[in-house]
Amino acid sequence: MTLDQSPAHSDVLNVYDGFGRIYGSAWGPNIHYGYWENDADDSSVEEATDRLTDLMISGLAAQPGQRVLDIGCGIGYPAQRLVRTSDVDVVGITVSRIQVADATKLAAEAGLADRATFQFGDAMDMPFPDGSFDAAWAFESMWHMPDRGQVISEAARVLRPGGRLAIADVIQRDPITPEGRVVLDHVVEHYGVRSLGTVDEYRKALADNGFVDVEITDITDNVIRTLGLMADAVETVRDKLAELVGEEQAASLLHFMREFGSVPESGYLFLTAVRA
Repeated sequence: MTLDQSPAHSDVLNVYDGFGRIYGSAWGPNIHYGYWENDADDSSVEEATDRLTDLMISGLAAQPGQRVLDIGCGIGYPAQRLVRTSDVDVVGITVSRIQVADATKLAAEAGLADRATFQFGDAMDMPFPDGSFDAAWAFESMWHMPDRGQVISEAARVLRPGGRLAIADVIQRDPITPEGRVVLDHVVEHYGVRSLGTVDEYRKALADNGFVDVEITDITDNVIRTLGLMADAVETVRDKLAELVGEEQAASLLHFMREFGSVPESGYLFLTAVRA
C-alpha cells in the first residue's frame, strides 16, 4: 500500500482536496484559525489569521539563514510569511499532491521559490536525514496525524540539538459531556481527524522524545470565534458545498462547525519546546 492509498491519509485528502478547497475559497489563503486579543477586538479575519501566524513565528525565534521544516504545510501561506519575517529557508511537507503544486505555484508568484519549497511527505516517516533542520512547526496539522507521538519523535530526529519546535493545534478539553461527545465525534468522522489531542498527551510525548523548556498555552478564548466566522463564510458558497457533498451533508457540516465553536470541550493550544 502506498502513502496515497493509506486509509489515514485518504481521510485527510478527502478534506483538503475535497470540500476543504471550497472552505478555502470562502475563507481566504490562510486556512487556519485567527487570533483576537479579546472580545472587543474587531480585527478582520485577515488580520487575525496573520496574528496567529506571527505568534507561531515568534515561538520559533528562527534566525536569518536557518532551515525550517513546515510539518503539514497546506498551500504554504504561513511559510511565506515566515520566510519574509525571519529571512529563513522553509521546506514544507504534505500528503496532498494538490497542495504541493498549489504551494509551489504561490511561492513562485510571490518571488519566494528559492526560499520556500514544498514536497510530498509523511510526517510520521519524514524523508530527511537526522539533524537537518534548525527549527520546525506544525500549524494545525497535528490533529490530522494518526500518531502524534510518532510525529514528535520524527521532529526530534530531524531537528538539530537546540532546535525549536512550535505547534498550534485543535485539542480536546475535559471533562467531556454527552453533548460535547456528539460534536467531537462528528469532527473526528468528517474532518480527517483520528482523535483530538490533549495537553497531557503533548507533555508526555515531548518529554519522551527529549524536548525541554516546554511551554504550553491554552489560547482557546483568543481563537474560538473562528468557527462561527468560518461557517458564515462557507454559507456564502453553500451551493458549491452542496454540489460536492449533498444538501443534507452540507447542512450538517455547517451546523457542527458552529457547534464545535461553542462546546467547552473544544480547545486550542500553542506550544513551544526545544530539542535537547
